Amino acid sequence: MGIKIAYNLAQVVVVMLFAPLVAGVINRLKEMVQSKRGPSIFQPYFDIWKLFHKDEVISEESSWIFRFTPYLVFVTPIFVTLLIPVLTSYPLFFAFMGDMLGGGFVLALGGFFATLAAVDTGNPYGPMGASRTRLVGFLAEPVFMIVFFTVSFVAGSTIPYIVQQKWVHPIANFFEPTHILVMLAFFMLILAEGGRIPVDNPSGHFELVMIDESKGLEYSGPGAALMKWGGQMKLFVLICIFLNVLVTPWGLASGVGVGELLLAVPLVLLKIFIFVLALVTVESSLAKLRLFRISEFLGAAFVISVAAMITWLFAV
Repeated sequence: MGIKIAYNLAQVVVVMLFAPLVAGVINRLKEMVQSKRGPSIFQPYFDIWKLFHKDEVISEESSWIFRFTPYLVFVTPIFVTLLIPVLTSYPLFFAFMGDMLGGGFVLALGGFFATLAAVDTGNPYGPMGASRTRLVGFLAEPVFMIVFFTVSFVAGSTIPYIVQQKWVHPIANFFEPTHILVMLAFFMLILAEGGRIPVDNPSGHFELVMIDESKGLEYSGPGAALMKWGGQMKLFVLICIFLNVLVTPWGLASGVGVGELLLAVPLVLLKIFIFVLALVTVESSLAKLRLFRISEFLGAAFVISVAAMITWLFAV
């Protein structure tokens, strides 16, 4: 039990430590595709460090929600990290504390409070972005549910570690239409929930078109650092769920030895880097959608997820 708790903490450390690096690599690769030099891949670390050492300015009109939200946004991805396979292919101490649907609700809780905090200060741009965020969330949540229900039909469970073992074994299951459709739908969800193109442009800072970034406009100092770091960890966690649960458990430690766990770190990062290359390719090939076209994008993801469920039911 002590080893499993230690490995759980190791997963949390990996997510906290490497989430800014993944964000930095994505930003650098996107700039390189556009023939620009771009910032260093370690720039997110510098930004977080700088914000933690700045003074925090809080509006006198704001309530406890505004002050509490950065800590919640920071903690929710860490909580989900305890439930999912990040480094090991076998269940750890907190593995059965919640399933994939519960983890999705926990992540949504952080987004919900971030939306309330954006409205709390009375800044006109915050509520504008918050309403758009809720629009995206309203359209994305049904896709989440259908994807997880399809996974539960196939694997007989929504516990990530059980899904991981039953979803891609034997290897022929990987090429089943249901599996491919679910992976495609979840990839589209990552683009939406992560605030990526074509749903949102994370590098754009024009207030009138902001969606996800607008929720942190009023934060400064440590509050802004926690919001930024929490958003990066959320993207990292979603990528881990996609790669380690729905795609393949390759690279994860299958034994309890410390050496296997340490070897899993670079292997998992290599797998994430391959995913990042695909993500950058997609983002560099598409333009940001207009607001009223986002419903079409997520509607397509919903149709794909429903098609995955129907395909499985007919196959059975």
